[in-house]
Amino acid sequence: MANRLELDSLDSAEYLYLRELSEPRDNSLRLVIQEAVVNPAGSICSSHPELPEIDEVLRGGSPIESTDACRSFELTWKHYVAYLVTEECVGSCGQYADEIYAGKLFRVYTKSHFLEHLSRDTGGHTEAILHYKLTCLNHLIDVAAYAPPEVKQILPVSSEPTRIQ
Repeated sequence: MANRLELDSLDSAEYLYLRELSEPRDNSLRLVIQEAVVNPAGSICSSHPELPEIDEVLRGGSPIESTDACRSFELTWKHYVAYLVTEECVGSCGQYADEIYAGKLFRVYTKSHFLEHLSRDTGGHTEAILHYKLTCLNHLIDVAAYAPPEVKQILPVSSEPTRIQ
């Protein structure tokens, strides 16, 4: 069962990154999520030196990244119904005004397009399906399950790119 204190701590983050996604057993899901912050000590380098106008836009900016002070969280669903991982840029372009949820970066939906899809296209459910969504800077993760995840804060993880197993 989800620990409310840990969920509140996760949802209080300003930004999140998905760092790991795995299925430890059949129909179980494990996510490692890392907090990110605006880092004034970091630097933004232009990847387009041939476009000086980009350098002008980036001047004085700070990167959003995970630092040594950022928290990491492990979310585990012992059993899931379905999950969807979407690249953040394409997943943020739809119409969602008719969806109902609570939370900021960790959302719990009572009405969503994902729930509607599952009710149309799946069956044989023994309990009500719950919809959880993590809105990270690099991915949007939708999880449908019968119960909330177990959530715990863990030691910081590497800020390397997402590892999906």
